[in-house]
Amino acid sequence: MVSRKQEKPSKTNSSLKTPKTHTKFKNKKNQPPSIKAEKKKKKDKKKSSSNSEVTVTPASASQYRSFFLNAFQSANALQLSSIELESIKETSFLESSQELGQEVEDLGKHVKAAFGPSWKQVLCERQLVDGKIEPGSPAVLIISTSALRSIELLRGVRSFTRECHAVKLFSKHMKVEEQVTLLKERVNIASGTPNRVKKLIDIEALGLSRLAMIVLDIHTDVKGYSLLTLPQVRDEFWDLYKNYFHQRLLRGDLRMCLLGPLPNGNVSRRRGKRKKVPDE
Repeated sequence: MVSRKQEKPSKTNSSLKTPKTHTKFKNKKNQPPSIKAEKKKKKDKKKSSSNSEVTVTPASASQYRSFFLNAFQSANALQLSSIELESIKETSFLESSQELGQEVEDLGKHVKAAFGPSWKQVLCERQLVDGKIEPGSPAVLIISTSALRSIELLRGVRSFTRECHAVKLFSKHMKVEEQVTLLKERVNIASGTPNRVKKLIDIEALGLSRLAMIVLDIHTDVKGYSLLTLPQVRDEFWDLYKNYFHQRLLRGDLRMCLLGPLPNGNVSRRRGKRKKVPDE
């Protein structure tokens, strides 16, 4: 029998390998047009976002009044009577302007404007006055969601607190007894959280005889919550408001400053080139 020789596989067939597909191109010149176009699109989008500026347009006292009363009624599942609504005047709410702004550094301007010519006597002096200025009775009370935010807001009124220091009214790292001691002196400005503020009023350590203005921080945090929407803190604030501030607002004895943009209200995004800040 004639034996057949086994046919060896052709070298040409074995040498044919499937070409590798390169998903990354180190050399930008070798990148396909589609990848280049996609990268350029992302770069342009990022540049456009960085050049856009968030601006807060002025809100009227009427807008702040409507926002606050709607939030009050919604959170507490109640309907104010027509008499109550008529009693709460627009003049009880500070309006914003382009000059004043709505950031922390603008807070001092709002406070100063609210007190007019008497701002220095009311906000800066440190002596008690018999029959007029009682210890532990601030003229301005700033309310926010947390201890950290309370301290941050005090930076906005630092120019008023060099002689008469502001009092911090929150529970983090501060005992009630410490705050009671601080409130035995003259206090012009205090900043704190709803729960601790209410507790100090309940035990009659924090007085309200001089209270003329409340600042509510309605800026949102990174999660989108504010003083009026953060669970628990929101409930604590409305409990404080109903017990100690609502009747004063009805009588016209109290003014409200809502610091921050109204939700979906006075915020707009303006596009344009960012101004270069000169080196200091």
